[in-house]
Amino acid sequence: VIIGDPRKVKTDDMMRAMGRFVESLNGRYITAEDSGISVENLQVMATQSSHIAGTSAQYNALGEAPTGNPAPSTAYGVFVGLKATVQHVLKSDLRGVKVAIQGMGHVGYRLAKQLHAEGAQLYVADIYPEGLARAQEELGATIVAPEEILSLPVDVIAPCAMGSSINDESLPDIRAKIIAGAANNQLARESLGTALKEKGIVYAPDYVINAGGIIDIYHQKLDDSSDDAMRAHIAKIGDTLVEIYQRAEAENRATNLVANQIAEERFTTQG
Repeated sequence: VIIGDPRKVKTDDMMRAMGRFVESLNGRYITAEDSGISVENLQVMATQSSHIAGTSAQYNALGEAPTGNPAPSTAYGVFVGLKATVQHVLKSDLRGVKVAIQGMGHVGYRLAKQLHAEGAQLYVADIYPEGLARAQEELGATIVAPEEILSLPVDVIAPCAMGSSINDESLPDIRAKIIAGAANNQLARESLGTALKEKGIVYAPDYVINAGGIIDIYHQKLDDSSDDAMRAHIAKIGDTLVEIYQRAEAENRATNLVANQIAEERFTTQG
């Protein structure tokens, strides 16, 4: 990662240095957009490395102009996954379901927009005001202080900001039945998955529900794909999550541990 405030500390020299570092790993690591990093930043990195993705695009999961930013695909995948989780846990569609979204960035806002279209009731928080005002004005969302968003009496919490939001301090105050969001590394430690299970909270493993972005990166390299083909691939995230939930219930295990096991099984089978 690059340590620094992306709104204040960002130069082309820094991006080129990051590109050289990525290149030094000889393909063991491929980077793309993430918090604070734009398509333009990656294009500068790409002058120094052949292992930079997300610099251009042919397809878009939400019908937007393709830019290279996989955020639309990530948001669509989280939407599909959240919807499947609500159906599995609450036995309902999204109409009237209360969703608290932590983070109104590129992914969080697109997720909110899709949830709003399905009739969900939204509560939003962010450390920056721009996305909040837009969500309030365009989607009727209720703005909540960042320190309160995880403890709201809602059906779903969607972490879409930085990692480790589910930790020893936040866990006791969580009242939602579902945690399903786009953030990476949502659990501060792996054992919190079991703690969530014991509280009766269903957790959508982060790398499963937010996989739309990496699926996007894969499709952008295919000349014979399309918007619809990419959407169909991303939509399978919902089926994968239901498989995880069913197996977790049958084995009486935490969903994150079951997801890890399924991933290892697939690596072994396909490797």
